[in-house]
Amino acid sequence: MSTSRSVSPSRRGVLAAGGAVGIGALLAACGGGKGSADANGSAQGGPWSFTDDRKQKVSLKGTPQRIVAFTGTAAALHDFGINDQIVGVFGPTKLKNGKPDPQAGDLDVDKVTIIGNAYNQFNVEKFAGLRPDLLVTNMYEPGALWFVPDDSKDKITKLARSVAITSSRVPLVKIIERYAELAGSLGADLKAKKVTDAKSRFEKAAEKLRKAARSNPVKVLACSGSPDLFYASNPGINADLMYYKSLGVDLIVPDHLDKGGYFESLSWENADKYKADVLLLDNRTATLQPKDLAAKPSWAKLPAVKAGQITPWSSEPRFSYAGSAPLIETLAKAIESARKVG
Repeated sequence: MSTSRSVSPSRRGVLAAGGAVGIGALLAACGGGKGSADANGSAQGGPWSFTDDRKQKVSLKGTPQRIVAFTGTAAALHDFGINDQIVGVFGPTKLKNGKPDPQAGDLDVDKVTIIGNAYNQFNVEKFAGLRPDLLVTNMYEPGALWFVPDDSKDKITKLARSVAITSSRVPLVKIIERYAELAGSLGADLKAKKVTDAKSRFEKAAEKLRKAARSNPVKVLACSGSPDLFYASNPGINADLMYYKSLGVDLIVPDHLDKGGYFESLSWENADKYKADVLLLDNRTATLQPKDLAAKPSWAKLPAVKAGQITPWSSEPRFSYAGSAPLIETLAKAIESARKVG
């Protein structure tokens, strides 16, 4: 996955803590920490356990009924049928105009408490006030909880047990399967028509992309734009790009990766280093979009830009069949209609 946040040169980043006042009292109110389900009085059914991708087994006396999750994670669980159990989210949730951020997917953002709406936000007091049974998030780097501030991580993980799902270095479909497994453990019906229809659409989209890549082998560069740098992303580490490459998409592999391995950062003067026919452009709200980039001469000179062969890239995909199928369909259509220009 690419990133264009100048404050975060690697996926791990350093996140600021928020709302530390009164945490001790809140910890006590939550039954001494660990977010045990019976302490919160909200668990249902018999014992529940799940082993996450840190190889940590989380065990509670009942199925978690009060879940707080990273927004994209919550959206993925929602796609699999986990709804009312999600009481809070953190991460990009609402745009400035009040509409849902793309990462929120089909989640009803007005029915959940937003713990923090941006990369450097996490209101610990608000989190504690939700009496969470479980915190769920992605894990791009081993042991790092995505969007959970490092300097308040210990306080947060005392308030609720946490589950982390690996979100890089393995193909997209494997991560989706892990989220399905987690959702199933939380009570989702994975045989529900909504879920099976989404899986069918995903599989059809994947086959469409495979055929497009075979019939029109254009070169694709996954990239991200910031005011000062142009990032060329690595298909060897980003889960979605790994999957697209396995389907035959000719994704360019940068040859001088930054620390962490997610991308190569290039000055705008060197934005033309890689000859691409199609640009798969990071469409997160924190990154520059074509209208923002239009004033950069080096951007305007890129062959793919001149040809109008730019397609949006959700570089933090929603790890569900419903969330990923449209992304694959869009890429397949872009490749089908592209011509060689690089």
